[in-house]
Amino acid sequence: MLIVTSFTASILTIIFVKLSFAVIGLRRKNKVALGSGGQEELERAIRAHGNFAEYVPFGLFLIACLELNGAPWWLVTIPAFTLIIGRLIHAKGINVPAPDFSKRVLGMKFTFYTLISLALLNIGWSAFKLFF
Repeated sequence: MLIVTSFTASILTIIFVKLSFAVIGLRRKNKVALGSGGQEELERAIRAHGNFAEYVPFGLFLIACLELNGAPWWLVTIPAFTLIIGRLIHAKGINVPAPDFSKRVLGMKFTFYTLISLALLNIGWSAFKLFF
C-alpha cells in the first residue's frame, strides 16, 4: 500500500489546484487568454504553477518507489514532508516581486535536496534489498 505517497500526492494536488486557480483568476482580472500579456504578476503565477508541475512528479515517483520497495515509513515520510514544504515555500516566494527571491531560492533548495536525497535513498535501499 502506498499510504505516504497517497497522502503526499493528495496534499500536493490541493496546492497544484490552488496555483491553477491563481493563474485563472489573474488571467480573468487582466483579460489575458494565453501567456502573461506582459503582466508581471501573472507571469510569476504562471511560473509558480509550471515549476510545481515540473518538479513534483519526480518527487512523487521517487517517494512511491521507495514506499513500494518496503522502506520504513519514516524514511519515506521525511522526504515527502520536505517536498511539500519546499513546494509551499517556492510558491510563496516566487510571487514576491524581484529582487527578493530569498523564499524562492529556499524553496528550490528544499526541492533539489529532497529530490537528490530521494534518488540516493532509492539507490541505497534498492542495493540493500538486492544484496541483503
